[in-house]
Amino acid sequence: MKQDDALRISFQAMSEIAIIGHLADTALAKALPPELSVAGFGVLNHFVRLNVEGDSPSKLARAFQVTKGAMTYTLQQLEGLGYVRIGDDPGDARGKIVRITAKGRKARDAGADCVRPGMVALLEALGGDEFARVLPFLTRLRQILDAARD
Repeated sequence: MKQDDALRISFQAMSEIAIIGHLADTALAKALPPELSVAGFGVLNHFVRLNVEGDSPSKLARAFQVTKGAMTYTLQQLEGLGYVRIGDDPGDARGKIVRITAKGRKARDAGADCVRPGMVALLEALGGDEFARVLPFLTRLRQILDAARD
């Protein structure tokens, strides 16, 4: 494939991924309980998906590529709901550590249950084999972009 064609196609693919991300976030926001934002669900999902015991607000902000202020706001909302606990970092007297609570794990699982019908509809439309086929490419693309961001 010529480089110009490859560049055009790769740009189109990245545009499709961006649009899909926006559509998925909008659908997620509609499906989640009103007290749980997409950002909040993302933080809870981060802890569960990666089996993270605790993380600093700064590390979470970097992971989500948001400002520390934006992450602090999300964490305060989650703490107010009892979904995370923010405490002193035993390894850094000036630092904080964020830990998901049992209530936060339940909220994440309930949020995941809320999106289940939409996921089932996607599976019915596309089939599980299609998701399995594209997952290695998407994972590799995310890894390359993730490594290039710092």
